[in-house]
Parts: sequence; structure tokens; C-alpha cells
Amino acid sequence: METFLHDLSNGIRALFKAPGFAAVAILSLAIGIGANSAIFSVTNALLLRPLSYTDSDRLVILWSRSPGLNIPQDWFSPGQYLDIKTQNSVFDETSISIGGSFNITGETAPQHIDGARVSSSLFPLLGANAMLGRVFMPEEDQPGKPPVVVLSYGFWQRHFGGDQSVIGSTLTLNGSAFAIVGVMPAGFSLNKEVMPAVNGIQNAEVLLPLPFGESARANRGNEDFNIFARLKPGISILQAQSEMDLIAEWMKQQYPANYPPSGGLTISVIPLLEQVVGDVSLALKVLFGAVGFVLLIACANIANLTLSRASVRQKELAIRAALGATRFRLIRQLLTESLILSFAGGLSGVAIAYLAVKALRVLGQGNIPRLNEVSIDMRVIIFTFAIAAATGIIFGLAPALRASKVDLNEALKEGGRGSGGGASGASNRTRKLLVVSEVALSLLLLIGAGLLIRSYRNIGNSYFGFDPHNVLSFRIALPATRYPTPDAIVSFFRRASERLKGLPEIESAATTYSLPMSTVALAWEPIVVEGYVPRNAQDSIISNVRIISPDYFRTMRVPLIKGRLFDERDAKGAPETVIVDEAVAARFWPNEDPIGKRLQPAKSDSWRTVVGIVSDARQYSAEKEPPITVYFPFEQYVARNMFLVIRTASDPAAMVTSITQEIQALDPDMPVFDVNTMDQRLYDSLASRRFAMLLLGVFALIALALGGIGIYGVMSYSVTQRTHEIGVRLALGAQSANILRLVVQQAFALTATGITIGLAGAFALTRVMSSLLYGVNATDTLTFVMTPLLLGMIALLASYIPARRAAKLDPMIALRYE
Repeated sequence: METFLHDLSNGIRALFKAPGFAAVAILSLAIGIGANSAIFSVTNALLLRPLSYTDSDRLVILWSRSPGLNIPQDWFSPGQYLDIKTQNSVFDETSISIGGSFNITGETAPQHIDGARVSSSLFPLLGANAMLGRVFMPEEDQPGKPPVVVLSYGFWQRHFGGDQSVIGSTLTLNGSAFAIVGVMPAGFSLNKEVMPAVNGIQNAEVLLPLPFGESARANRGNEDFNIFARLKPGISILQAQSEMDLIAEWMKQQYPANYPPSGGLTISVIPLLEQVVGDVSLALKVLFGAVGFVLLIACANIANLTLSRASVRQKELAIRAALGATRFRLIRQLLTESLILSFAGGLSGVAIAYLAVKALRVLGQGNIPRLNEVSIDMRVIIFTFAIAAATGIIFGLAPALRASKVDLNEALKEGGRGSGGGASGASNRTRKLLVVSEVALSLLLLIGAGLLIRSYRNIGNSYFGFDPHNVLSFRIALPATRYPTPDAIVSFFRRASERLKGLPEIESAATTYSLPMSTVALAWEPIVVEGYVPRNAQDSIISNVRIISPDYFRTMRVPLIKGRLFDERDAKGAPETVIVDEAVAARFWPNEDPIGKRLQPAKSDSWRTVVGIVSDARQYSAEKEPPITVYFPFEQYVARNMFLVIRTASDPAAMVTSITQEIQALDPDMPVFDVNTMDQRLYDSLASRRFAMLLLGVFALIALALGGIGIYGVMSYSVTQRTHEIGVRLALGAQSANILRLVVQQAFALTATGITIGLAGAFALTRVMSSLLYGVNATDTLTFVMTPLLLGMIALLASYIPARRAAKLDPMIALRYE
């Protein structure tokens, strides 16, 4: 311990003697370690930290999938839930739920909230209990019980001000009074990641019972329900999946009419944590690799600085050796100095990571699951200092080994300097190798960032099949208590559209059940095309279904290709009609006129006649080609919860107040919610891609700066070491331009070697990013040409400064250098 403390004291004194070196080294390490810690904090929250439910590692969510329908995750019906609940032997608890949309009325202003109807078993399944009052009792799963509601903690705080006496009071939802029986604790949440509801709720503010009896077994058409389960102890996902495969086969045999051979049925078992994290894990791995490269570049830079400093300290180390210090003792001293630097960088890195996490919460809002759980906890701090220790050894070991090889005779000569041979020559080779590595790693990051930037630009320049500019959208949910019939629903939305069209600046208004770039009200179902016989289960037809009013295509500017749009001829009671997109026409009637052809929803007995063909439009994602889509007229296919879209002559956001007033003039208890422009919805849909692009771009710029600094450092040190040689060249008649070219050529050789290695690595590694790219190959020629040119220009600029200094040397001064 005494020896360690002695080394520590000597190391601190040595660093105080070189404050510039220490400051640069600590700052470089702080940036590299802080970036790694920030990304690790996200990884920790998403992948390593369990969900905030009891036995969360045993929690799963079930998904239905019909093989021929190309839907990887579909919901269940109550009948399917009861089959799974009664037939399985791998779950010790199952639960069913469905997202809901609720209007709060009877107060100063109507409000809309998201909620969920859940079976009473959800609470014991998640290990959750009420903070105030109680949760649902098993008997409340049956019909005929008094209506009750459990509040989320956040809603209780906002709406009731945290009033402890709220239990027993009533809350009016959709025109009906519900008795408040409980309030959940702050940590309990059923958000869109945990419960991806078919109607796209963001977070369940209120929970209601989900009563149905055994008669629900016959309900196999309303497939809108989530099923959660908890595995029995010792049961693996594979075992549960095997049993679900058997149950799916049993269900098909028991109910052949519900599962025709062309459709089939499978049940997937997905760990709940995997469901919550979603597809962000690949982007996270790419970012983790990127910050790892940044840290390696920082380490290479500091190793270069340390090697240069060790050359200056040769005489000091020789004296230590002459006084009896062994080589091991010298290595230990130099490593101690490196560890001091790395732990100082680690402490600074924690501060940088803290600031970076705050920035991530802003940049990642809405596209990183569990974002509120990202923090600098003890696991992150341990990781940070483990990285600090590792980097101290990585950047300190090679310089320590090199510097500890002391030639006493040479080093103790008065004024002796390395001339490039011996240990100094080996040090130069090591420094050059480090610079080559920095250039190669920087190029990898720059190419990755370039590919993501090009992908984002390609998406932004894409044609989406509609014009999002100057379009405002919002939702209205009509309660069944006030609008019990289809006629009442149609009448409200028709009157609302007419009132909105009468406002100044509004060019057109329309209603639609599902909106492009929105996960709300997902709508797809099998369709049957007259005369088309699927060859096998993989050839079954699944289509997006869009329920729209006649002015929808005009408002969204979806081009009509052939035929007509919906009008008064498509009202209730008229012959049923449908408009299809180009993909439907090309698939089923490639060499025929689609107008007059017929199709029908698989669950319907009536045929619909095709009256028009419109352009393909992207519905769920700005970057994925749209699946086939059919459009039904609203008055023939009525829905209670609808979007209204308006096109304005100017800024649509300025119309929000006027629109709200017009809707509430029709019904004072009707809230307008989910208000947003289509431009903003499109922007939000790209948030995850933009987040990855920005972060990788920042890391690439840091790497570029560190790489440039590394080249500058090596060339500056090389010029210093070669001062005598340069003086001789100048004395013998060499021109300044020759010296300038000599130094720049040396830098160019190092840069070219690093670029060559970096290109080879990029060709291999960028393929990992293929799923993150759009409209650009992983080996895109433009990116692979322009990025090395940019890096080469930075490298030449970094080498020009020491080259210019060398070219301006006075030969007489240079010859007196040694």
C-alpha cells in the first residue's frame, strides 16, 4: 500500500507539471467515457433493468398471426382468450384487456382521456395493487355489476388534486357515472409499449372492468383484445410456445368455420420486456458500437500524447533506472499516471453522461421506450469506472512498455535526444500505427452517419401518395349513450364537416377512421375478390381498410387514377361500393378494367362494386411501401371514433380554436383531441430514425475532430524530432516547398493507410445497418467516395500546420538543435 501511495503521489505531481497534457487527456477521455456511459444508461434501462412488475421476467404477451395474412401481430377475441385460459398448463395467470377512448363530461369543459377495460386477473398477474381503495374483484368480470373505475396515479393527481377522499365519488365517462373504487400507485402504468392496443392509446388513465360471461366463447370476430400471461415457475418461452402451437391446432379443429385453411392460426408468445423494447435494440447496438469507436479513438490520441511525453521524460526515467528502479517499477509508475488520468476522465465522464442523458430525454421523446427510467444509477457508475480502468490500461500500457526500455548511455548524454532510431524509432512506429487506427475508426463512423443522413433525406423526398402540407387532423369519439344509432353518428359527422367547411381559410373537410402515419385505429381484415382463388395459405388476401367520407381524397390530395370518388350515390341503403388503390388493381386485375369488379370483406355476405382507383398511399410508415388498401364509404360502414381532416389555405395550426368552437357548438360535451398537423405527424413518424442519425452524426464529428487532432499531434512531434534533419536539408538547398511536401506526404501516407483499412471495415460492418437504411445500399458508392475525401481533407489540413512550421525553419537554428 505504501508503494502504491508513493506511485500515486509521484503520478499526481508529474501531471501537475504538465497541466496542458493532463487537461487535453482528461477532456478527451471524459467525452469518450461520458458518451459510452450515456448510451449504456439507455441500454441499462431498456434491456438490463426488469420491468416494474412482480416477476417481470415471467410476463409474456400473446399475439395471433394468420400465416396467409402477413400480419405478424394481431389481437384476439374473447372466445380465443377463454380457450387459451382453460386449455393451457404453462401459465399460472392470464388476463385480457382492450384499450378505450373516454370523454369526461359534466364539468367546466369536456376532456378526452385514454383508458382500458381489463379483467380482474390483470392486477395479480402484474403483482399490482391499489394505493388507495381497491382493484377489481373477480365477480366484476361478470355482466350486471355496478359500474366502477380505478384511476391512474397521474390522472388522480391532475384531475382530483391528489384528494385522498376520492374513493366513493363518481366520474362521468361517455355519459355514464362510474364509482371510483381505487387509485393505482405512481409506478404502475399501462402505456402503449406495455399494451399496444388496437386503437393506439398512449397511456391508460382510467381502468374499467371487462365483464363477459361464458357466452363470449362464441365471439370470435371481435379480435381487438390484448392477452397477457405469467409463466409458471420453471416454464420457458419455448415450452410455452410449443403448447400454444398445440392449442392453436385444437382451436382450428374445434371451430373450423372460424379458421379456414386459407387463413389458419398461430399464437406467438413474446416476453413482455421484448415487446416493450421493440425494434430499438438494433439502433442501440449500432450506437453502442459507435461510442465504443469514439472511446478507442480517444485512447489512441492519449496514447500518442503519452508516447510523445515519454520521449521527453527519457532522461528522468534513465536517472530512476540508474538509481535502482527496475523496469517493472517504471511500468507501474507510468501505468499509475495513466490510471489517474482515466479516473479523472471517468469522474468528468459521469458529469458529461448526466448532461447527455438529459439531452437524450429531449431528443428521444416519443421514440425511446422506458425513457423516463433512463438515469445514472449505481450500475451505470460501476460501468463508467470499469471503462475508465480499462481505458487507463489500454492507452497507458504500450507507452509504459516502450518508455521503460531505457538505454542509460544514450539517455544520460547531455542534451541527448532520440534521432529516430532505437526505442525512439519504435515509438514513432507505434504512434503512426495509432494514427492509422484513428483514421480507420473515424471513417467507419463517418460512413455510418453518412448512410443514415442519406436515408433520412431520401425518406423526406419521397412521395407518400398524399400531400401533408396545410392539413390539420383531430379526433372525435362519440359516446354510445348520446349517439346510439348509425344515423345519429353519420348525422353528427356530416354536420361537423359542413360547419368546418364554412370557416374562412378552410378549403375542404373530411372524416376517416384511420389516418396515415398514425397507429390509432389500425384497420385491416381479410377480403375476398370475386373470381380470385388463393393458391395456398400464403396467397390469402389481407387489406388495409379505410372508412372515409366523400371529400377525403380531395382533402388529402390523393390522386384519382380511374373511375369516380364517393358521393351521394354511396349513402346508406344504396348499392355497396368500394374504391381500391393501384396495388389492388395491379394484383387482381392486371390486364382488365377494375371498374365494376367486386370484392367483399371476408366476414360479410354482401359484395361491393369497385367504382374508382386511387394512387397508393403510405399508411403506417413513411419509409415502407404501402400494403393493398380498400376504401369504404363512411355512411355504409359507420364507425363511432373518427378523425376529421381539414385542408387550409394557410397555417392549419391557427384554426384549432375556431374548430373546437364549431364542434362544441354542435355538442358542448364533445372534446376535440389528438390535434396535430399532418406535417407534424410525418415528422414524428421519423423520430426514431432522426434520433439515431443525430447521435451517430455527433459521434462521427467527435471522431473526426479527435482523428484530426491525432494527425496533428503525430506530425507536430515528427517535425520536432526531425528538426536537425530538416535543417540539413535546408542547408543543402532544399526549398520550403520541398519540406512542406515532405511532411504532408508523410501525413498523407498515414491517412491513406487508415482510409484503406477503414473502407475494408466499412464494407463489412455497414451491412449490420441495412435494416436502418432507406433508398441507399449499405455500400453506397457516393458515401464511400465522398466520406474518405472529407476525411482526407481534414487530415491534410491537420498536417499542414506542422508542415508549414517545418518549412519556415531557419537552417542555422535547426543545425544547432542538437
